[in-house]
Amino acid sequence: MLHHLMVGTWTPPGNIYTIEFDDEALTLKLLKKTSIPHDEPISWMTFDHARKNIYGASMKKWSSYTVKSPTEIIHHASHPMGGHPQASSADSNTRAIFVLAANKPPYNVYGNPFYKYAGYGNVFSVDKDGRLESNIQNYEYSEESAIHGMIFDPTETYLYSADMWGNKIWTHKKNIETGHLTLVGSVDAPSPGDHPRWVELHPTGKYLYALMEAGNRLAVYVIDEQTHMPVFTHITYPLIPPGIHNTKMYRSDVVFLSHSSNYLFATSRANSSSLTGYIAAFKLSPVGSIERQICLNPTPTSGGHSNAVSPFPWSDKWLALTDDEKGGIEIYKWHEEFLFRVARLDIPEPGFGMNAIWYD
Repeated sequence: MLHHLMVGTWTPPGNIYTIEFDDEALTLKLLKKTSIPHDEPISWMTFDHARKNIYGASMKKWSSYTVKSPTEIIHHASHPMGGHPQASSADSNTRAIFVLAANKPPYNVYGNPFYKYAGYGNVFSVDKDGRLESNIQNYEYSEESAIHGMIFDPTETYLYSADMWGNKIWTHKKNIETGHLTLVGSVDAPSPGDHPRWVELHPTGKYLYALMEAGNRLAVYVIDEQTHMPVFTHITYPLIPPGIHNTKMYRSDVVFLSHSSNYLFATSRANSSSLTGYIAAFKLSPVGSIERQICLNPTPTSGGHSNAVSPFPWSDKWLALTDDEKGGIEIYKWHEEFLFRVARLDIPEPGFGMNAIWYD
């Protein structure tokens, strides 16, 4: 069977790459490179709930693209970052870094600026076809904040945000009618130098997993049933091998559940091309607690800016891994709790290899 993935880039020129994976022949091939606005490369992209639109974190803007087929991707709209007036200025280093699409009406899109002037999250409405329409809210974190990853709870009532520079995890409540957010509270990371970068939440809504970029570890939280705030369990797992002398040569990246939610995958990157990143796998209980760490395998390269794992949305069998050190995408098979690579495609173009999203 043929599957299609889309991948963006970290740097200009802007392109969306459509890649085809044959799960019988175990091959990858570049199907099409779709040119998009030159100065709007997509460092993080996601589909809407129906996989009919792509939303992108596109340097200084948030963008949306209509997907008519794997090879017919049409730019619809680009909107500047909201919040601090300097965020969208060409003189600041602020850039759009992460975008999250709601899976429940009103299907708003939530974006995070990063670096300087990143103390606000941006909320956008969409039109009847799912295309970005207007900036309806800029909700405040703090002056120190730089949010990199967010996740809704299973009911899409609460939003959890990983704040790297503020070293916190934030909780907001979503208005089910408007999609606007109000602050519930925040908790500090376990250690001052942890820098939470990514969050994932189990479908039971009981366990939250926070990936610490500088701490290079995965921290386990439970969600308080009354306050809906995350509570640290004092349980952590390594995302680089214990005993590494210079841990500053590494920075952890993303964490995602498998389709069944029986497994959790997380990655780390290295800051030198002479080192490798790592991919970790964890076995989860039915309620979401981590039963054990299964593996911590080296990746082929440092990963560059990415080393982002993308589990297949319809079974636990396949995972995609992107890297922008050399520019490439790989497919791994997950079988009997062993992880092994089955295909790689090199695309050595500027900035290629941020995250991969599965279309089918």
